[in-house]
Amino acid sequence: MANYQIPGIDPSAAPSGDGCAECLGGDGQGWWLHLRRCAACGHIGCCDSSPAQHATKHARAAGHPFLTSFEPGEDWFWNLETGEYYEGPPLPPPTSHPADQPTPGPRGQVPANWQDLLH
Repeated sequence: MANYQIPGIDPSAAPSGDGCAECLGGDGQGWWLHLRRCAACGHIGCCDSSPAQHATKHARAAGHPFLTSFEPGEDWFWNLETGEYYEGPPLPPPTSHPADQPTPGPRGQVPANWQDLLH
């Protein structure tokens, strides 16, 4: 196993939950298209196609340059500062939202016209 040491990625940072922390907390429309994980602190936020775009807002406000997917089967890292994909170290599980959580999600919160509301 490679020994990755990339500034801005903390391989010990556990995810903050199963869904976007802000959407679930009542900030925004309360639903998301896809989820992203902050590679520095584990914060789970919604992607830039989602109405509220919480993941990027968090990363920029916190000065955390890397996001990674929190979707099943995806393992990429994105550097907001450079606009480039990276390979990074394994992060603590879970590495995605629960398989039974729908996309978009969360269940029961997604409006019927959700496609019209994407960025």
